[in-house]
Formats: sequence, C-alpha cells, structure tokens
Amino acid sequence: MRLWSIHPSYLDARGLVALWREGLLARAVIRGATRGYRNHPQLERFRAHPSPISAVDHYLRSVVQEADTRGYSFDRRKIGPVRDGSLLTVTSGQLEFELTHLEAKLRRRSPADLYRLPQDGPPRTHPLFVVVSGPAEPWERGGPDAAPG
Repeated sequence: MRLWSIHPSYLDARGLVALWREGLLARAVIRGATRGYRNHPQLERFRAHPSPISAVDHYLRSVVQEADTRGYSFDRRKIGPVRDGSLLTVTSGQLEFELTHLEAKLRRRSPADLYRLPQDGPPRTHPLFVVVSGPAEPWERGGPDAAPG
C-alpha cells in the first residue's frame, strides 16, 4: 500500500489507478470493513487525524479530482463527505523520499511520464498535507535514511 503524500498529478495512469484502489482499501480498513492491512504503517497518520474516515475521504476526493482532470471516470460515490477539514503533516524528508521513489518507478514502467515530476524546487503535496521539516517516516522500508526500493 502506498498512499502518496506528493500531489496525485505526478503519478502516471497506472499509479493514479493504484492510488485510487489503495485509498479505497485504506478507507475500508479504517472503517473496520476488512481484516487485511489493519496494521499497515501508512495508516498511522490517518488514524491520528481527529476524524480518520473524513481524512481518507478528503484524500480520495483529491485523487478523484486528478482523475477528472485526465478524463478518467472514478466512482466518487465510493467516498463520503469531508466532515473535518483538518490537515495532516508530512515531513520534507518524506516528500523527497517519495519523489525519488516515484522517479525510480516511472523510469522503469513509464519513462514518458517523467515530465510530470517537478523540475525545480520541492514537490507539491497532496492537498491533505502541510509540510514540516524532518526526515522520511520511520515506517518507510529501511527507515528514513534508506534509498527507495
């Protein structure tokens, strides 16, 4: 499961569809509607939100908006209303980790989509997140100092 903190516009088509599916899975897990992935570390930040399901709905709403921009048809009826607009934090190190990880993925599976990545400056975040200083999250494979896999 990868719930990107970087903006969904950076993802290729395959990545955006995967993000939608994984976001829906995260929503089901937080609602208690599935037995798998209950202890997935990427869900910690959503569970820390005052209204975890609303946070996932906020997250998915931005994914749907990106899909709409590209002419895709994601079923927005699968997500609920955003009842709490509180933002989550993401560290600058996490954003850099994700950007490097995504760049490696795109080089392998979709080099034509590398143009989506930022050329200068830090990457844009998913609208649910606000950036704070710090290293990559410890739940990333290999920890904050690991190279993306």
